[in-house]
Amino acid sequence: MKTLITEDQLRAGIRSFAEKIQQHYQGRPLTLVGVMVGSIMLLADLIRFLDLPMRIEIVQARTQPHGLRSGPLVLNGDVLASSILNRHVLVVDDIFDTGRTLWDLIPQIDDLGPISVRIAVLLQKEGRREVPLKPDFTAFTIPNEFVVGYGLDYCDKYRNLPYIAALEPQEMEEAEGKSAAP
Repeated sequence: MKTLITEDQLRAGIRSFAEKIQQHYQGRPLTLVGVMVGSIMLLADLIRFLDLPMRIEIVQARTQPHGLRSGPLVLNGDVLASSILNRHVLVVDDIFDTGRTLWDLIPQIDDLGPISVRIAVLLQKEGRREVPLKPDFTAFTIPNEFVVGYGLDYCDKYRNLPYIAALEPQEMEEAEGKSAAP
């Protein structure tokens, strides 16, 4: 496992990231929509670092094992509508890889009548974007490697690491073998 972003670098980068978000919204009420599960740590830190009136909502993007998408992301609009209608919305996600999850999500949020919708991601991978969409706020740009830590996992492992690391192929094989054990 190779450390890409240390715990101290993460803390400093997220604080700077939050300051940019704070400056953009200038005290206006905001609804943070966290894309679970990977964004939970980032969402928690943003809540602590932002000094804005805010609402918090959660959506879950479901994936199959090994990161395969299980189908289109569908929101429960009845639940989100009251928190999004006529409000500024910031969708918070852990990683912008191909962009497909957010590409599916943003139009559904837009249909609920927000004033604005912006995207904040902890990590953006270089060279992987497959959609004409870019995050508005990015804490770190990383190389095209499989990363874990700070909420990101592989086969239910490594989510608890306080830093961001890239897994080597043999580590991925080991994690797959251990997760298949009874």
